[in-house]
Amino acid sequence: MHTVIIGAGWAGLAAAVELSRGGQSRVTLVEAARQAGGRARSVSFGDSQVDNGQHLLIGAYHQTLQLLESIGIDEAAVFTRRPLQLLVRNATTATTHHTAVHMRTARLPAPLHMLWALAGAGGLSWSERWRALRLCAALPGFKPGANADDDISVSDLLRHYRQPPRLITEVWEPLCLATMNTPVQSASAAVFVRVLIDAFIHHRRDSDLLIPRHDLGAVIPAPAINTLRKLGGEVILGCKVKALDIDGRHIGAAVLGDDSRIEADQFIIATPPQASQRLFDAQPLFADTRQQLSQFDSAPICTVYLQYPVTVSAELPMVGLTGSVGQWLFDRRECGQPGLMAVVISGRGAHEQLNNEALGQQIISELALFYPHWPAPLRTFVIREKRATFVCHRGINAQRPGHRTAADNGWLAGDYTDTGYPATLEGAVRSGYRCAELVKTVLSAEC
Repeated sequence: MHTVIIGAGWAGLAAAVELSRGGQSRVTLVEAARQAGGRARSVSFGDSQVDNGQHLLIGAYHQTLQLLESIGIDEAAVFTRRPLQLLVRNATTATTHHTAVHMRTARLPAPLHMLWALAGAGGLSWSERWRALRLCAALPGFKPGANADDDISVSDLLRHYRQPPRLITEVWEPLCLATMNTPVQSASAAVFVRVLIDAFIHHRRDSDLLIPRHDLGAVIPAPAINTLRKLGGEVILGCKVKALDIDGRHIGAAVLGDDSRIEADQFIIATPPQASQRLFDAQPLFADTRQQLSQFDSAPICTVYLQYPVTVSAELPMVGLTGSVGQWLFDRRECGQPGLMAVVISGRGAHEQLNNEALGQQIISELALFYPHWPAPLRTFVIREKRATFVCHRGINAQRPGHRTAADNGWLAGDYTDTGYPATLEGAVRSGYRCAELVKTVLSAEC
């Protein structure tokens, strides 16, 4: 049996590795770009390799960690695991004696570890802490229906539980943007609550931060490709699939850019919504799926890298920034890059109108407010991912396609499919594993 997987992002890689390990199918992985990794890949910055964006990983990413184990990588070799510490600083009060919001989890069973963190949070009043505790206690009982109209926005959720304005702007809104790349006014409460429950309610270690010791391209994509080849899979990079050859309800072959064909028994389409939609053009069989995918909107993420002298460091590997264009500061010292800072700007905003030089200067000026003792950076580098994620708006779960397609041997994988998660690496990996399991079920039935 032969399976073709189109797209070597984290969803495609997870599906390819899982199918190859099972030994039930020969796998061919085809990727249009010259490197694997999709929207979580490595790029050059001077003599260093950096990520195209700061992708947040936490202990609750169980299937991502399973993929890591599958390709023979020890977690401790590529990640530093730290108990969650949250520090959020406000630009408008950066030079005063105002205490930034800060909390850290305790070594207690979940969810007590998080309740302890909120109860002892610095920079919040007792009333604000009590309101936050009430919201967290109510999370397991929040069960929106399956219809779009049953979902509400995150802002409506916060309003319902009477969250104070400062708690929203300095805790919930930064977390919402970091996990969903969608502002609280339009973000899906169903998805946000799912993320919070998985991260904070089940197990204490689920809330841990996983800080990469290397660029993400070296953590999973490259080792996954090596594992796939060792298991007998074929990897074709820099080759675009331009069409699918369909007979009735059956996909017969993937048609490449040079008009050559790759025939297979099963096909997994693991490309972003826009690319999948183009692949389904002029295919009546996929008219409904194409219509479904056309409703997805995308949101950008901008990352500004700043190389300071190696003696420069932040208080924590991750610091929230409010009242500024920059939203999160990542100190990449534990990635083996001392002095290198990454400032992330999620979603849309006025910063999109600035050119790279002006945006870099804006971020430098803001960091000077938070850290007036830092010298000027030695150089800057701006990366703009215009279609970094899908917009995780209210009712999005009702819009997301399942993994089965109208073709009897075609499957969809990607973070935008019906995983219940936002556009995260874990969502992508989960979809890839799910498709692999479905394909294995079909292949077992045919044997």
